[in-house]
Amino acid sequence: MKKIGTLLASTMLAVGFSASAMAADINLTISSWLPPSHPINTEMLQGLIGMMEEATDGQVSGEIKMGLAPPPAQMDLILDGAADITIIFNGYQPGRFVATKLIELPGYDGSAEAASVAYWQVHEKYLAQLDEFKGTKLIALTTHGPGHIHSNKPVNTLADLNGLKTRLGGGVSADVGAELGLVGIQVPAPKVYETLSSGAADAVAMNMGERLSFKLNEVAKNVYEMPGGFYRGAFAVLMSEDKFNSLPDDVKTALEDKVFGETASKMMGVAWDKSDEVAREATMAAGDNTIVTASAEDQAKFAEMAARVRTKVLAEISALGIDADAAAEMVKSTMASYGK
Repeated sequence: MKKIGTLLASTMLAVGFSASAMAADINLTISSWLPPSHPINTEMLQGLIGMMEEATDGQVSGEIKMGLAPPPAQMDLILDGAADITIIFNGYQPGRFVATKLIELPGYDGSAEAASVAYWQVHEKYLAQLDEFKGTKLIALTTHGPGHIHSNKPVNTLADLNGLKTRLGGGVSADVGAELGLVGIQVPAPKVYETLSSGAADAVAMNMGERLSFKLNEVAKNVYEMPGGFYRGAFAVLMSEDKFNSLPDDVKTALEDKVFGETASKMMGVAWDKSDEVAREATMAAGDNTIVTASAEDQAKFAEMAARVRTKVLAEISALGIDADAAAEMVKSTMASYGK
């Protein structure tokens, strides 16, 4: 039944996007590595398709295709022209993306929507000069909400995390994991359920929304949350430069002015926030799931750890010739004032 359900979900996803795509002059192939029901597919990429259709009066549409390449190979998929658009998680390729770790740092206060908008703005002002997405057309930047620890055993204090075998996605989550004493295990997000259910890991670092996306309510019934999060996770939506350059000028202008950039980034941040809210409610409603919020004492201890992580990461970014302190302050102030 599980395989049948997954097949039906995949079929519905493809049908949902192909109907409008068939009527469009330009149908873009959008690669995804997430489960069909994940908000990245149902809300973010679907939202992107809708925005492109509206902005171009139906000239441009898209079709999501699964399984074209593993998560770490998604950017290369675009560079090779095997797909037109994809979304990548920057942490899956250690060393390839450094400046993008800026938005993942603990200590920022605000929603995923605010963080995604701040991420785009700080990239435009400070980070774009590094050209870390070289060879592609960057069309959106986003970050999920605060990341917490989801475990298959009770965690009540910061000290309980020491030695816990934990799936870490890379990026700042790995830096924070080292401070916490976690034993890091790196597997792509779609493998999380299997990794936890098999006992290969005791816990996973993820945002709250993934409790539904990856069925953590079944295999990680304990949540240890740090107010503001232990970290965030950075994503980028990339398009083939060749494909973009091949579009008619009026279409390119419409996409640039009405869809790409801050507009699409904000839309995706809103979707992350929505998924976190829905998953939190489901976790609280589940009779056998528990959410423990870090005590004031543990929050103070983690603040010291977070300060060390920020110092380390900002030094890495500064070494690239970026005013990392100014960039971090821009993120902080933008998020603090967002929506006010």
